[in-house]
Amino acid sequence: MNILMVSLGCDKNLCDSEVMLGLLKAEGYNITNEEAEADVVIINTCSFIHDAMEESINTILEMARLKENGLRYLIVAGCLAQRFKDEITKEIPEIDACLGIGSIDRIVDVIRELEDADCSMENNTINNIDIEAKIEKCFIQKYDDINRLPLIDADKVITSGTFMGYLKIAEGCNKHCTYCVIPKIRGNFRSVPKERLIKEASYMANQGIKELVLVAQECTSYGVDLYGKKVLHELIHELGLIDGIEWIRVLYCYPEEITEELIAAFANESKLLHYIDMPLQHCEDKILARMGRKTDKASIKNVIARLRSDVPDMAIRTTFITGFPGETREEHEALLEFIDEIEFDRLGVFTYSKEEGTPAAGFENQVDEEMALLWKNEIMELQQEISLDKHIEFVGKIMKVIVEGYIPEEDVYVGRTYRDAAGIDGFVYIHCDYELISGDIVDVRITEAAPYDLIGEIKDEFTE
Repeated sequence: MNILMVSLGCDKNLCDSEVMLGLLKAEGYNITNEEAEADVVIINTCSFIHDAMEESINTILEMARLKENGLRYLIVAGCLAQRFKDEITKEIPEIDACLGIGSIDRIVDVIRELEDADCSMENNTINNIDIEAKIEKCFIQKYDDINRLPLIDADKVITSGTFMGYLKIAEGCNKHCTYCVIPKIRGNFRSVPKERLIKEASYMANQGIKELVLVAQECTSYGVDLYGKKVLHELIHELGLIDGIEWIRVLYCYPEEITEELIAAFANESKLLHYIDMPLQHCEDKILARMGRKTDKASIKNVIARLRSDVPDMAIRTTFITGFPGETREEHEALLEFIDEIEFDRLGVFTYSKEEGTPAAGFENQVDEEMALLWKNEIMELQQEISLDKHIEFVGKIMKVIVEGYIPEEDVYVGRTYRDAAGIDGFVYIHCDYELISGDIVDVRITEAAPYDLIGEIKDEFTE
């Protein structure tokens, strides 16, 4: 039986998709990337914000049409299945089963139950009511406690197609920001035991992964539930001992959770990249309080100063939300001034999304969408100037770059520096007269700068 996996949304979702593929492969199912070959389509969905939910629904509808051409089963997993199971199964009857967040380890069971129900129907061994009840089990029994943490021994199928892979170190979140549905979808914060992560990372290294990217809803709280304290720095040290892993990147670090030990790890762990993704969402104390954030502007400035003091070449990425309920033009201007002062290395902006079931959805003074978009564009215009200025500083310097591929029509290689997370940040376009191998980490002299990307040439070609 051929299985097609469609993974939507964030890198945490991708990790879950890779785990499900590993379980299916271990049971003898064939993995395909071709819709026409698929007997089963599994869609791992996202519903973090409205746009993500819309993409998930449109993808389900698109895949449902394959049933006209022989698709046997359509299975929906992930956030949308967790959050809106009843609604989507009612509106899209082509869906055969749903798996909640805590049930990804039961994907094989679901497919087998569907197959058993089909066999029973063909053999007329049970009546139609029993058949419907059998199918309904796939919706109910596999949709369990969101605070369950599946611990899976099967080797996952790495789908990145590069020498970079994601390691999910925890599930869920305890922050309960007023705009965010994640705790309602993915449950409380649960750390994956260190020994399991070391085993998984070692397997990934054996599969050729050189850049290990640690992900969770927030990485900085890793270990508090298992070990009674934050031990992200200890995990990083142990991962750094694995042969084959050359770069370790950490995403999603909340500023109030950054410890002295973690800062020391950035300064001292040779494989830990000097890059941190620290989502701030805003800088003004009143908005941060309404957002339910556990920090303030002074504390944010302090942790940024510490990072840059102890790790001078630290690349700091952040994200902001524009148009949060009650945000004023004055508060937006203050955010612009803050961004201009701090000069973040990388920055993304989202307009506020009013999500059902969140406290912020009921707040007064909802900001007009057009105003939120205008403010977003103003921030991005400012950040482009900052980013270009920072990139210009690298012209003439030599940087380590991991090679990702070759663009034949432009006769140029493409790669990333430590400052560039895959799928998020920019690239380095590399001119080289000889063949480079994807996955190699090479020295590149930067020759040109743009707001998001750099252009360079291989060090060996330089005329000294």
